[in-house]
Amino acid sequence: MSAAQAVVSPPPSHLPVLFTQVLDGLRVRADGVYLDGTFGRGGHAAGVLAQLGDDGRLLVMDKDPTAIAEARAKFADDARIAIYHGSFAHLGQWDATSEGLDGVLFDLGVSSPQLDVAERGFSFGKDGPLDMRMDDSAGQSAAEWLAEASERDIADVLWTYGEERMSRRIARAIVAYRAEQPITRTLQLANLIASVMPRGKEGIHPATRSFQAIRIHINRELQDLEAGLEAAHRALKPEGRLAVISFHSLEDRIVKRFMAAHAKAPPADRRLPQMDTFRPTLKLVGGAIKGDQAEIKSNPRARSAVLRVAEKLGEAA
Repeated sequence: MSAAQAVVSPPPSHLPVLFTQVLDGLRVRADGVYLDGTFGRGGHAAGVLAQLGDDGRLLVMDKDPTAIAEARAKFADDARIAIYHGSFAHLGQWDATSEGLDGVLFDLGVSSPQLDVAERGFSFGKDGPLDMRMDDSAGQSAAEWLAEASERDIADVLWTYGEERMSRRIARAIVAYRAEQPITRTLQLANLIASVMPRGKEGIHPATRSFQAIRIHINRELQDLEAGLEAAHRALKPEGRLAVISFHSLEDRIVKRFMAAHAKAPPADRRLPQMDTFRPTLKLVGGAIKGDQAEIKSNPRARSAVLRVAEKLGEAA
């Protein structure tokens, strides 16, 4: 039995968001080279692998050591797969990408396994250490940052990355609370935020935006996204596809603007001489792609997911 024949579709215990749409968008070729920059539980990666032949290659990255350990355990015996621990922002530094890629996938944000494990510190609904690092072997934890950040810096992060309208009130409460005792647990922070917030929409925890903002800041998610998009654009071969799944407006805005900037000429300024110098390097493949009602019902995480796909153009485009 060949390697390709041995591969099965993703395990039924995990339904990757927009699974079919991602595979359609990547347009996987049996002999192509594809990069999954956010392995997570490996659902999308397994789907790509199922469509590769013996000459195809799948490159897997993730900044989370736990995800990398799972990838190595799952795919250790498949010679078509290479695995790299690191952020997709640095994909160009991986030698395996040097000959070009036929497709790149980024599935942004926090993964289900990270939310499910209280000890990772991502969830405001589970008590655990206030960590929030996707790579818990490096960098500053959320607790460490909150212990030393100024009130203004905390408010700026909550507003910029969480679009939290009560950012100043929450920051003020955090600074006052930490003067009495350190904030080291997720529920400790979540309850503190809830205590100073007005009652919001039913079912939406008042700490939702703040936890999102702190997580994005701690992991440099938007900076990594901008760097990763540029790196993917450079690494793609002509006709290669870039597929990105976003879960909130900040991410999606960056992806949308990046793809549009490489696909469409900027608006003309009638006050200046017109120069026909713009040469597109990407072609948009459809618009914003979202899950249908059936998927949203079976996988609530799909409710906020948006997929955008672009294709790399050749030099003569």
